[in-house]
Amino acid sequence: MTVKMKHRKQYHWMAFRTPSGEELLIEGPVPPETAARYPLHPECDAFRIPEKQHEALVEIAGFEEARVIIAHNDTTTVGYVTFLHPDPMESWSDSQLEELLELGAIEIAPAYRKGGLAKALLKVAFMDPNMENYIVFTTEYCWHWDLKRTGLSVWEYRDVMEKVMNSAGLVWMPTDDPEICSHPANALMVRIGKNVPQYAVEAFDRLRLRRHYVV
Repeated sequence: MTVKMKHRKQYHWMAFRTPSGEELLIEGPVPPETAARYPLHPECDAFRIPEKQHEALVEIAGFEEARVIIAHNDTTTVGYVTFLHPDPMESWSDSQLEELLELGAIEIAPAYRKGGLAKALLKVAFMDPNMENYIVFTTEYCWHWDLKRTGLSVWEYRDVMEKVMNSAGLVWMPTDDPEICSHPANALMVRIGKNVPQYAVEAFDRLRLRRHYVV
């Protein structure tokens, strides 16, 4: 069942001081022009080269349902988080739920890690009461994790990511998705907003536990 919903967004911001004393601004959801104003830090390269990822952030910021939250100084974005409908090429989009948002990417430049910036980005994202209208999920794949620069083991990194997601109310949920099940450190984490209708919750359950619902 697909129900057309209005994707309302409420802007929020928060000042953030890094352990070194640098002042950052965390704000969002930002429009494309704001995302375009602050290029990505040159070491924000977990997904693709920074210039291409910056172009992607600008594009995502223009989507009706999407949200981009950025942390920046006067010139540069040093961290960001994105929320948008699942990619149509992925199985998570099969239900076509308007209430479903994927936390598609969260990235912090290496020099700005270990200061709580990732948790602060999520805090600002969920300041918007409209987020209670959504099921927010993230698929955590260990091959995207920056194990080399952090020096963490895969399980140490998994523990860090889980604590970051828990800070925003996302919790681990079981799934039989083949890609997630392909490595024991991978995980599905989910936050179900208090205003999400029951039909959407049931549709999401069918997505994450497909074998269970096969008749």
